[in-house]
Amino acid sequence: MRLCLLLFALLLPVSAQETMIRQVFDPLTDTHVEVLALFTQPSNGGFLPVRVKIANNLTSPRSVQLRFDSSGGYDSRLQTKSSFAITAAAGKTVTQDIMVPLCSMLNGYGQPASVSAQLSGSLGSASNTIRSNSGMDAHSVLLSEALFTPNASALDAVALKKSGASYGGHAFAGKFDPKQLPNDWLAFSGYDSVLMTDTDWSNVPAGARNAILSWVNLGGRLVVFSSSRPSPATLGLPEDAGFGSYEIQPIGSDLSLSPEATIDLVSLKNPVSSRAAAFKNDFNGRWPLQGRFGAQAFHYGIFIAVLIVFGGLVGPINLFVFAKSGQRHRLFITTPLISLGASMILIALIIFQDGFGGSGMRRILMEVRPDSGQNAAFLHQEQISRSGILMSSRFTVDPACLFTPVPIARSRWSRFTDDYNTRGSFNLQPGGGKMEASGDWWQSRSEHGHALTAVVSTRGRIERSADPKVFVSTFDFPIETLYFLDESKQWHRAEAIATGKPFSLTPVDATVAEPALAKEANAFTTRNREVFNRARNRPNHFIALTAKAPGIDTLPGIRWKQTQTVITGPVVTP
Repeated sequence: MRLCLLLFALLLPVSAQETMIRQVFDPLTDTHVEVLALFTQPSNGGFLPVRVKIANNLTSPRSVQLRFDSSGGYDSRLQTKSSFAITAAAGKTVTQDIMVPLCSMLNGYGQPASVSAQLSGSLGSASNTIRSNSGMDAHSVLLSEALFTPNASALDAVALKKSGASYGGHAFAGKFDPKQLPNDWLAFSGYDSVLMTDTDWSNVPAGARNAILSWVNLGGRLVVFSSSRPSPATLGLPEDAGFGSYEIQPIGSDLSLSPEATIDLVSLKNPVSSRAAAFKNDFNGRWPLQGRFGAQAFHYGIFIAVLIVFGGLVGPINLFVFAKSGQRHRLFITTPLISLGASMILIALIIFQDGFGGSGMRRILMEVRPDSGQNAAFLHQEQISRSGILMSSRFTVDPACLFTPVPIARSRWSRFTDDYNTRGSFNLQPGGGKMEASGDWWQSRSEHGHALTAVVSTRGRIERSADPKVFVSTFDFPIETLYFLDESKQWHRAEAIATGKPFSLTPVDATVAEPALAKEANAFTTRNREVFNRARNRPNHFIALTAKAPGIDTLPGIRWKQTQTVITGPVVTP
């Protein structure tokens, strides 16, 4: 009997999605709501793709509201909230993919993130929570269902052993169904590697393929296992992976993976650090941009002087001059007035010293891909700012992107650090290709660091003219310096490049170009430096330096004193 039950269990289909909620409102008409997480394990930060299906077989329209709360950190001190409303007309079935923002676990004192979903509306109510089961510093991996089923247990066991944990579990990867992948790159933004077979890749819908290729251009690692050793071109993979990488690995017909080799493939052999570890460690006291931004001194002397004067006025002068003997009743008037005056002076001093809004610096690493009809820029933006008096903490981020606070060096100004007491609500509401942000992204009289990863449309490029020695920039901003590595790996340089004006390149020795580019690389955080170093020596590609390129705008009151951008990409030949 037990053997029969075991065989029956093995024959049951194993879902490649995580059912968060299934609420049957009317069994007679099968009117129900289904909320599916398309990946079985959420990443540490980024987004969780969720597919919502409303089967409304009733005679009136029905609406649901979904509220998500992603938390992480010691005692859930860090939170990210979002909500979505979906309506289904009478007699209609509606299916919609939504991107749920995830909280980043950015200090070393907490547990992996969890995501809670709460359903309400005219089809009933329900709730559920799913949790990540991976290490906070581990590479975040997605594994296709075909590879997950025969290999997950062995991979989890070795991953747990390598992590050194003495208790609990350690999931090596989340699972997905290639046919059900979403077509938004944000779904993959929190992951470091995606592993699948060549058959899986052929089953990925066209929109999801483009999303994965965008994620690779940003630095992702796609590993395709095949028994026939196809070339990247055969699989429809572009020759140039941008900031990321493609890899084709052999596999037997049983789809069995070596646990040790697979874990090393996505960790030790990954050319860049894990995203979670980079967000947690790269900005904490070793951030070159923060060093350039400098520290803000606090003028204690002025405030001490005001307090001394206030003490003298509200004490002896108030008692012996303003409300002297026989007139003590005046204390009920003079004391509040002196206190109010001192408060107004302190407020004026704070406004005079800190002002409204704030200032900051940004540094951007951008890959421009005009080839293959992409016409897109893939960018990583680091930014640090110091705020004064803020009138609002709400703002819009356009376009929707991976946007996270980063723990910076501890000081009296820093509000988000790696301290276990760090708290914050970093709410994001995606919609219409943008995100509404609210909460603790910025606080008055504070220093804040953020990291953004985005994909934006652009027609900017560097083109060869009819004369192969003459080039033209179509970027709508000037470029101070441009380096170009030709097919023979000879470096060239040009300066003061204006939009639409032809320019020529001058050959330069590698001893001139490479130190200059190394200086630019070292001005980024560790992971962005690794990404740039992988991409900077590609033949027939350029590297442009400019302080005039626009960045991704966030809080409107912040005045960006400097936005330094490093742009890479292929030179387009007509």
